[in-house]
Amino acid sequence: MIVYTVGTFDLLHVGHLALLQYCKTLADVVAVGVASDSVVNSYKPNVPVIPLDQRVEMLKALSCVDIVRPYHTLEYVSGCKELNADIFVIGEDWGDKPHNIAVESYLKSQGKQIIQVHYNPRTSSSRIKRNVIAQPLKGAYIEKIVA
Repeated sequence: MIVYTVGTFDLLHVGHLALLQYCKTLADVVAVGVASDSVVNSYKPNVPVIPLDQRVEMLKALSCVDIVRPYHTLEYVSGCKELNADIFVIGEDWGDKPHNIAVESYLKSQGKQIIQVHYNPRTSSSRIKRNVIAQPLKGAYIEKIVA
């Protein structure tokens, strides 16, 4: 069995780990779709802090992740088809946008399962970004590196 989930996975944190570890309990193979900067920018005001290639590299290093698949278009049907996913895991903020409805319809027509999960309340990439911005400099400086 193959489980597929998608996301930005910017500033990898314990919420991401909880999601991916949960996915591993559902199937033998966990495939992760990682949104490109342009995809993220199509529905969020800011692009990720961590570049796509580094987000992919971090996810590949996790023992609970078997396949990492970047995607460059806001649609999920092609990933589900390519991977022949048995289960598609979605987050609690899943809505009724056309790309969501399309994958739900496809999966239902194939007899595949969709599981919606609640996000880990301990953290989020947005909260981490806000906390970093809120940190006072306290007289610190950025050291200039001299070659």
